[in-house]
Amino acid sequence: MTLASDAKSEPLTIDVVSDVVCPWCYIGKRNLEAALATVPDKNVEIRWRPYQLDPTIPAEGIARRAYLERKFGARVDEIYTRVADAGRQAGLDFAFERIERSPNTLDAHRLIRWSQSAGKQNEIVELLFRQFFIEGRDVGDRATLVETADEAGMDADVVARLLDGEADKEAVREEIATAQRLGVSGVPFFIFAGRFGMPGAQPAEILAGAIGKAAAKSDELATN
Repeated sequence: MTLASDAKSEPLTIDVVSDVVCPWCYIGKRNLEAALATVPDKNVEIRWRPYQLDPTIPAEGIARRAYLERKFGARVDEIYTRVADAGRQAGLDFAFERIERSPNTLDAHRLIRWSQSAGKQNEIVELLFRQFFIEGRDVGDRATLVETADEAGMDADVVARLLDGEADKEAVREEIATAQRLGVSGVPFFIFAGRFGMPGAQPAEILAGAIGKAAAKSDELATN
């Protein structure tokens, strides 16, 4: 997603490291959008970067409730309540009760990667978040991903062929490994202009401040 008022200036990049099954990442996306609404004169490019909260989940996914209970024990409902409250503050009405399976998100990240060159990355990310957290759909299912690509205006036939092969699996894994080597251990994680990192689903005003700081630093470097 690019917001621009001056086509001649280089965009300020915001890399968002996230996973499509992370509710805090969806909240972070809404907060970032709110922050960008307060700085409309900035030339900003959003780039979505992959992360897998659990790459060990099998390709066919796993029963959601059983998986979460193994991970969090009796705290599952408490965690859901806390996240749902935070979601409502960001304008999201999570429907956790609709989610039946926890997917492996590698294929979803492959689709997100391909969508960048098609200029559809923000649309694909939004669709995947909505499908999982609002509609309870399986975003690890390849038919769902092909349908998502088609809805966003990508070539569904090409996406289907790519998903059936090994295209970009290692590239996605390597990008995740690079983020981890840089110190990213949780998501969302925001990187402003390739210089400033910020973890967590920060409030819009904090993100807006970081955007302003990064823009000012970029302007300073450009004039020196």
